[in-house]
Amino acid sequence: MDIAAPEDKLAAAVDRATAALRAHQRDDGHFVFELEADATIPAEYVLLEHYLDRIDAGLQRRIGVYLRAVQGAHGGWPLFHDGAFNLSCSVKAYFALKAVGDDPDAPHMRRAREAILAAGGAERGNVFTRAQLALFGEVPWRAVPVMPLEIMHLPLWFPFHLSKVSYWSRTVIVPLLVLMAKQPRARNPRGVHVAELFRTPPERITDWIRGPYRSAWGRFFKGVDVLLRAAQPWFPRRGAERAVAKAVAFVTERLNGDDGLGGIYPAIANSVMMFDTLGFPPDHAPAETAWRAVRKLLVIEPDRAYCQPCLSPVWDTSLAGHALAEAGIETDRACTWLRQRQITEVVGDWSVRRPNLPPGGWAFQYENPHYPDVDDTAVVGMLLHRNGDPAHAASIARARDWIIGMQSSDGGWGAFEPQNTHLYLNHIPFADHGALLDPPTSDVTARCVSFLAQIGMRSDDPVLVRALGFLKREQAADGSWFGRWGTNYIYGTWSVLCALNAAGIPPDDLAVRRAVDWLVSVQRDDGGWGEDEESYADAAHGRYKTSTPSQTAWALLGLMAVGAADHPAVARGIDHLMATQREDGEWTELPYTAVGFPRVFYLRYHGYRRYFPAMALARYRNVRHGNSQRVAFGF
Repeated sequence: MDIAAPEDKLAAAVDRATAALRAHQRDDGHFVFELEADATIPAEYVLLEHYLDRIDAGLQRRIGVYLRAVQGAHGGWPLFHDGAFNLSCSVKAYFALKAVGDDPDAPHMRRAREAILAAGGAERGNVFTRAQLALFGEVPWRAVPVMPLEIMHLPLWFPFHLSKVSYWSRTVIVPLLVLMAKQPRARNPRGVHVAELFRTPPERITDWIRGPYRSAWGRFFKGVDVLLRAAQPWFPRRGAERAVAKAVAFVTERLNGDDGLGGIYPAIANSVMMFDTLGFPPDHAPAETAWRAVRKLLVIEPDRAYCQPCLSPVWDTSLAGHALAEAGIETDRACTWLRQRQITEVVGDWSVRRPNLPPGGWAFQYENPHYPDVDDTAVVGMLLHRNGDPAHAASIARARDWIIGMQSSDGGWGAFEPQNTHLYLNHIPFADHGALLDPPTSDVTARCVSFLAQIGMRSDDPVLVRALGFLKREQAADGSWFGRWGTNYIYGTWSVLCALNAAGIPPDDLAVRRAVDWLVSVQRDDGGWGEDEESYADAAHGRYKTSTPSQTAWALLGLMAVGAADHPAVARGIDHLMATQREDGEWTELPYTAVGFPRVFYLRYHGYRRYFPAMALARYRNVRHGNSQRVAFGF
């Protein structure tokens, strides 16, 4: 294909991409695409049905098909497509397949078992895996770190308080506290057990809570765990009963209809088990609501099924809307749908740190009013502003005020909380995943800068001065930026370059030049870009064995944002997207390019391969036709 991207071919590619995207728009104007994690969530769903004795045999057979298909060549299960063996994920997937009815002596089960034992056995799974095993009686409850139910009584000034952890941790922890206190046993009607996954019989293991510790804090909290374990039997019964009532009240207030507690699977599943443990019958309103919320996350196809970690309609609708707007296609229906979902009445958990701040954000899911998302709010706000309908003005103003109020003292923004930076808590034994908190990040901060600058905030405003200072400090030595919610340095660098452009930072600024040089340096020979999820560990920044449509689009959007549309790298990248576009206008993308928790939980947004390449192609057409190389919008 001609690297200059002839106008007719470029126009045809944009038309096919946007036509394919519009085919997914719902009648009411919104978009929602599948959101896929690893084998952990569908495996946990299988085990939840066995815990409750609500086994849907046909559904379980379909989930079994899914689990077998994503088993790795190493015998176990990875955290993302073509990834390395992960012990905890593999233990849950094996357990689920055995529950489904797979013969432990079948070749795939034997390979999985051998891989698990070679990696240390199920006893070395992470905290959440050991908690799952404890619910089925496979390990004693002493295998799980002590988290006293009386945490519900702790005052705000105490070193550990629920408001000091992230929203996702909070909603998972509260119902789990009840489970850990009551120590229920799964009904497990088929009597499925996995003793064969342990190298040492669980009753003989004495070092369940152990290092390696990441700091002196880890050793300190290990000591605290020992003391709490000894003291817990002496805690007053009345305090525990009042703590249960507080936990139930917390969950019930945030049940969130059939979108569930926190809108995320682990919290919803824990709420289902909490209500069951406390004796709520299945048809009792809160218990029934929680169960519906779990079921809403299922993707059921004729031959396979899996469970999503959550739903992403606001995120998908706003991003798809930007792609359509870039192509000159109306976004009125999408914007109307989005505007109706702004949270203006519920004062969420974020208000603990900002008690006088009026609400004005958007959640990620259909409904999640206690937990609006700064990132979504900025992206929706930019789309409403871009749409230009005066009816959106009040919504944009509320979003602006809320985002300004959510800025942390270091100038950055976290996703759901301000000042969620009690970093020592990432070293408690319960937080072996290291993702208990929601500190400010470059990508979320960049989106806020883009929104505020797009709607007219001057770069010398104190809000933007602090934010730009944060971004400058966060730039890596190689010129890139870390991407907390997308993989990884390509995502972060694209996000920040868009923000710097929106804030009026010139292309010859040193930080911009270094970022452009870095993006060009990691372009692949085929003209695309790709990045391994392992860059969250020790893999090279911005590099992978293949190019992906979404990461290629991010790199292109970042380069075009800072006036590099005429750079040869951009022409090659556009050519790559056009060459890999399918006849139906979409792209194929198997690698995961998003993240829930770095090094723990990764995501494949099925919408990313649709709207990001469409946006990049449309923007390339627009900047080539425009009188200026400058991108007019913050996104």
